[in-house]
Amino acid sequence: MLFGNKSKLAKKVAKENLSGTTSLSNNAIQNAKDLSDVNKHNLRDYDNQRELIRTIYGTNDIVNDVKQVYLDEFEKARLEYNQKQTREDRKIEDYFKKVCDSQNDIACEIIIELGDMDFWNDKDNEYRLKMIDVYNEQVKDLIKVVPTFKIANATIHFDETSPHMHIVGVPIIENCTRGMKKQVGNRKNKRY
Repeated sequence: MLFGNKSKLAKKVAKENLSGTTSLSNNAIQNAKDLSDVNKHNLRDYDNQRELIRTIYGTNDIVNDVKQVYLDEFEKARLEYNQKQTREDRKIEDYFKKVCDSQNDIACEIIIELGDMDFWNDKDNEYRLKMIDVYNEQVKDLIKVVPTFKIANATIHFDETSPHMHIVGVPIIENCTRGMKKQVGNRKNKRY
């Protein structure tokens, strides 16, 4: 079968998941190395087998997609913060690098999988590829419903038992009173 799981880990995960799905839990991306690993996995850079991978949001470089979100979302706050600094050593030259070097997560990944192995077992390629439209709608809905989560990349995997989508994004907090007014993070670690 063309869509068989390639790894022992995927088979083990599917067997142990109550839903019978192959997805691992959602993950924080803690540093540049983790982001590079996500890039390699999601875009199948380790085997260059991209014919069953579809990027529906972002580009074929997740690292650059995340860096672009940082520029789009934080550059104004970085410049405002730097203007207020009287000491050069407190200025932030590159916010992405600063977060990578800190203890904060730089991004996070959400995996969405609809249906389990039993559902997808007898579906052909044409049927599977219809999921592109479904996942496009889910990305649009996520942008509307969670505006503080800025999506950098969304990639669908059709090369495993169940088609699923990996979404990499950056959670945003605003109106911080320490540091930059706008920062990467989530509500529970918001600084007042």
